[in-house]
Formats: sequence, structure tokens, C-alpha cells
Amino acid sequence: MPSPVVRSMGSVEWLLLLALSVLWGGSFLFGKIAVAEIPPMSVTLGRVALAGLALNLLLFCRGLRLPVSGSAWRAFFGMGLLNNVVPFTLIFWGQIHIGAGLAAILNATTPLWTVVVAHLLTADEKMTGAKLAGVLLGVGGVAVLVGPGALAGAGDDVAAMFAVVLAAFSYALAGLFGKRFAGMGLAPLNVAAGQVTASSLLLLPAALLIDRPWTQPLPSLTATTAVIGLALLSTALAYVIYFRVLARAGATNLLLVTFLIPPSALAFAILLLGEQLLWRHALGLALIGGGLAAIDGRVWPWSHKASRPDDRS
Repeated sequence: MPSPVVRSMGSVEWLLLLALSVLWGGSFLFGKIAVAEIPPMSVTLGRVALAGLALNLLLFCRGLRLPVSGSAWRAFFGMGLLNNVVPFTLIFWGQIHIGAGLAAILNATTPLWTVVVAHLLTADEKMTGAKLAGVLLGVGGVAVLVGPGALAGAGDDVAAMFAVVLAAFSYALAGLFGKRFAGMGLAPLNVAAGQVTASSLLLLPAALLIDRPWTQPLPSLTATTAVIGLALLSTALAYVIYFRVLARAGATNLLLVTFLIPPSALAFAILLLGEQLLWRHALGLALIGGGLAAIDGRVWPWSHKASRPDDRS
């Protein structure tokens, strides 16, 4: 029997979410490197195809295999379209024209779309004032964190920015669509392998027709390594974690990861590259933390109990 969705995440869910933010935070860097030499749809195909090979190999090593039922594969194709094919291609195309920082800001609108869509399409994740305020606070924190420099020339490349926003909306739909896997009795590894395999099947004819890879120059080792990083780290490993968090914490909580991606990238820059922590970084992190707390919903109950010491309920 599937575990019920938890409204307030525990320590395990938060740790999984932080790990996911690190893996997906790297995808913006990998993507920016890859699209400099490889067409966006081919980058997406390489990402999901290599991830599919890795995940299916892992299934085989564990003595497991993908389900064969039509209902499971219809769900895999739907999830693959919403969670891989559409958003990956849109973001990679957008990153040809806009920077990774601006793409991260636009991608951080995903939880806002999720709250709205979940309110309209689900019975158990209705919008509250605290959730809406928390999402807006978090988006503001991401904008402060990345800084005004990312918005320079924001009037240009409107189509690219709109593409990333559409990708964020597609992620929101995918988070809700993926809830059906909890009732299908499929392990997270099966779902992750199934959706990237379905995505590869969807993308292969499109990439061959549109990109005609045999006409493209061979990519450099750097670009090839970036695609491998996208596939194995930001996709294969990330989706095992993604579906586990989705099953335990729900779509709205899961997509809070988009707030954590820029702070993850900042931490790498400070620890590994020696970059400075500026005041706007600290302010952005504080706003993001406040937004996460408001959406998670635990701050008010704690403060309410603290103000009523006799309440033992």
C-alpha cells in the first residue's frame, strides 16, 4: 500500500530534497556548456538516453525489469513528455540565448505554477495564503540571490525567457501527473527508468529529423562530458531521488527544490572557487528560507504552541 503524502516534510525528505538540488543545480552549468556545441534536442536526447541505459542496467543488476503493462507505459510516456522532453528541450534552447542565472530565476517559478495547478486539479493540495505568500517570497529570494546583473538586457531574447517559463509550467504539470505512480505499486527506480526510456523513444525520431546529427561537427570532450554529467548525475541519480520525494512529500513540496538550486550553486562557488558571500547572497538565502518555511507550514504551529504552553494536544 503506498505511503500517504506528508504535508510537512521530515528530516529525511529535506535531506533528499537538498541532494536533489545539488544534482539539478549542476544541470544549468552542464547544459550551458553542452548547447554551445550540440543542438538542444540532441542534448536532451543524449541526456535521457544515457540516463535510460544507466537506470536499466541498474534494474538488471538488481534482478528487476520494467513493467510491461499498457497502463504503466502510458504513464511513462506522459511523464516523459512533461518532465523530460518538453522542459529539457525548452531550457536548453533558452540557454543558447540567456544566461544560466536568468534561467534559474525563471525555473524557480515552478512551485508557483504547481501551487496554482494543484489547487485547480487536486483535492489534497489546495492553495492557502501561506503557500502563495511563501512561493512569492521564495521567488523574490532567488531573484535577489542571483542579482540584478542576470537581468541585464532582459528586454532581449523574450522568446528564450518565455521558453524557460513554459518549461517551468511543464515541470509543475509533471509533478502532479507523477502522483499516479504512487498508486501503481512501482518502485521509484522503475518509474525513473521507465520515464527516461519513454523519453528516449519519443525524442529519437524528432532529433534525427530536426537536428540531423550526422551533419553536425563532432563535439569536444568538454561538451561530451557535460552531456554525460547531465545524464548520469542530473538525470539518472536525480530521478531516483525525485520519485522517492514525490511519493513521500507530494508535488508542491517536491518542487521547492527549484528554490534550492541557486543556493546549491552558490555553495559550490564559495567552497570550491573561493568566491565571496555578498550581502545580496545572504539576503536571498534568508528570503528563500522564509519562503520554504511558509510553504512547509511548520513555523506557525510551532509558534502557536509556544504561545500556549498548556496546550498538550
